[in-house]
Amino acid sequence: MRPRSLALTAALAVLPLTVVSLGVTAASAAPSPNASASRVALPNTVTPAVAHSQKKAGLPAAQQLSVAVSLKLRNTEALDAFLKAVSTRGTAEFGHYLTPAQFTERFGPTQADVAQVRTYLAAQGLTVSSVSDNRQVVNAHGTAAQITKAFGTQESAYFDAQKNRTFFANDSAATVPAELAGVVSGVSGLTDYTVRTTRNIAKPNTAAPHATPSGFGPSQYDGAYNLNKVGTDGTGVKVALWEFDGYKSTNLKTYDTQYGLTGPTVTTVSVDGASYDSAPGQGQGEVELDSEIVRGVAPKATQLVYEAPNSDQGEIDMAAKIVADNQVSVISISWGSCEPDTTAASMTAVNNSFKQAAAQGISIFSASGDDGSRDCTRSTSGANVKAVDFPASSPYNTGVGGTNLKVSGTSYSSESAWSTAGGGVSTQFAKPSWQTGTGVTGTMRTVPDVSSNADPQSGFAIYTQGSSAPGWQVYGGTSAAAPLWSGYAALYNQKAAAAGKAVLGEANPKLYSIANSASYSSTFHDVTSGSNQDFPTKTGYDQVTGWGTPVADSLATALLNSGGNPTGNTVTVTNPGTQNGTVGTAVSLQLSGTDSASGQTLTYSATGLPAGLSISSTGKITGTPSAASTGTVTVTATDTTNATGSTSFTWTVTGGSTGCTPAQLLGNAGFETGSAAPWTTTSGVVDNSASQAAHSGSWKAWMNGYGSAHTDSVSQTVTVPAGCKATFSFWLHVDTAETGTTAYDKLTVTANGTALATYSNVNAATGFVQKSFDLSAYAGQSVTVKFNGVEDSSLQTSFVIDDTALNVS
Repeated sequence: MRPRSLALTAALAVLPLTVVSLGVTAASAAPSPNASASRVALPNTVTPAVAHSQKKAGLPAAQQLSVAVSLKLRNTEALDAFLKAVSTRGTAEFGHYLTPAQFTERFGPTQADVAQVRTYLAAQGLTVSSVSDNRQVVNAHGTAAQITKAFGTQESAYFDAQKNRTFFANDSAATVPAELAGVVSGVSGLTDYTVRTTRNIAKPNTAAPHATPSGFGPSQYDGAYNLNKVGTDGTGVKVALWEFDGYKSTNLKTYDTQYGLTGPTVTTVSVDGASYDSAPGQGQGEVELDSEIVRGVAPKATQLVYEAPNSDQGEIDMAAKIVADNQVSVISISWGSCEPDTTAASMTAVNNSFKQAAAQGISIFSASGDDGSRDCTRSTSGANVKAVDFPASSPYNTGVGGTNLKVSGTSYSSESAWSTAGGGVSTQFAKPSWQTGTGVTGTMRTVPDVSSNADPQSGFAIYTQGSSAPGWQVYGGTSAAAPLWSGYAALYNQKAAAAGKAVLGEANPKLYSIANSASYSSTFHDVTSGSNQDFPTKTGYDQVTGWGTPVADSLATALLNSGGNPTGNTVTVTNPGTQNGTVGTAVSLQLSGTDSASGQTLTYSATGLPAGLSISSTGKITGTPSAASTGTVTVTATDTTNATGSTSFTWTVTGGSTGCTPAQLLGNAGFETGSAAPWTTTSGVVDNSASQAAHSGSWKAWMNGYGSAHTDSVSQTVTVPAGCKATFSFWLHVDTAETGTTAYDKLTVTANGTALATYSNVNAATGFVQKSFDLSAYAGQSVTVKFNGVEDSSLQTSFVIDDTALNVS
């Protein structure tokens, strides 16, 4: 008999109380300038946590606070034009990056802007402690009463019951005098709510360390991704590690000794006085993971570990310092927070420094998160919110997703998506112009861009602090994927320098250009199996693995040919505009292109063509569409020097004269007959007990839930009429007694044996969620849809399925 269903709970750490006794006179006694008509509100300066937390009292008037006042960039249209040109092959600016002084002179706040802000803050009684070298951040401190006066918003203590956490925050948007509104973009430090978390999922405090390595070492991941064939070791390249904790140099040395690695000593760069190395905290394993993976990929690269306070102000100041120092050509970021829980004004301030990084030729690789498409799962917004992780969502970062890598010795074998790899759609940033290609949709920025191994089941051997002493741990998470790509960028930058070419710089425009070219299949491993909660993998780009994982040597060659030389050929493909067709009606469309070099022959290729169509090497698309569809077609032209150009357009194919009668094809779709037929199921699956409610009606398919090793399956075969669009959907409820973020029990959904998605105990949530998949590719065929649930030997997980449908139209 199946056990009673259990609600999934998560143990949440109680963070230190950051406000003093609430019995002291509060800052609300200070006069508020809010009512003045001469003040302007600064949007997005209130943490979203205020909306779902209980206000306790105003902060004590004398409590000291520190704030970061962010100043606006100037000439933003010209800056956007420069950033596009500096990463676009064939432009005069291509590869000609700016120095920090040049950037500040052209686009940064002026000295007069800084002086105006300093004068205002001082007049409110605040002490200005520092101004960032790029003039984008003015740091100041004072009492809560002075902060209230300066920014016209009450500072209060709040209690977040869900996280059992007390924090302080401003009750309403910060305001500034109207004369500062054109200068100031935001104020951070008014709340201490947002805390960046690591993106690895190992638990060194509960897992006993090993005496010898277990998991992938450098020879395996370097060999699998051909990193060892790039021909460089990172010599002369500096990489910044973006950290909110510290490390033990002895642990890093042990890793080096184990694998015979030698390179420059790792150096700490303190931000705002932070230096954790004498007593690292819970994030020590993250810092050491980042360093050891970069060392394993690019052993001779110099690593600078930037350590900052874990706060909005700390993150803003770290970003500004890295770009102002201008010591590195690569930044590796494995910390983040979900967008809905992060103050938008703080994200904007950090992103402005990321713009400067792009202008200076600095590549940034950020972990996409370890909670799938529900990045707020372990934070207040919760698992029901589709969300992505910042900073990976910044258009100037390359977001790195996660896979499960299988190797044969030290060679690549196969790869699938990691089921909890971060990915989805940003609500903060619009889709940049370079984000195009098969699978790229919508108007907002999507992540990730690329991926590499991250599943803890195929984890990395890392030497770090265990529960009582240092030892070997197996780490997973996109925290391992981001430094792997950062190490790759270091290898590439060394190779580019030897060839007299520019550093990689902002990577995404070049990576997307290659992914949309004929070189895609030889430069990336396209991962096409697996999913996260809301997005399946696809051919080409997807919101689980991006464009896939690197074939490092071939990718470096393609980048050198198309992404690292300030001069070269420019190939342009003429966009034919939106195309329409009908099933059964022949198509003939000639594409054309031009080349800046004379005597070149262009060879054409295409991705995303409707079924039944193909393109010739001369650019002519012909054939007869065989199924209704709407999608993005990308046509790429390549010349004899391997210079490429591409264009994308929408192609819609309708059902045509043969038509398609709308219908729902599945029999007994809601299981309400009380028996399985025409489904084929294992025993006891169709059920009407009260232990697990149906989505509607009384009956449903209840798979697994025994708390012992067990496999259940549900399948049905139907025929999809030719020329029809087909959509398969169902409602799913996952209930589990498992805890943590390891997938122990799994439900795989397939169509004719091809995986559409995988769910697990990690996806447990209250209530049903509808899932939907496009099966139009099976038009004119029989298709078997199947659910297969596998439960391990302990702790139940129930997969409840109801109200299925396979609709054609």
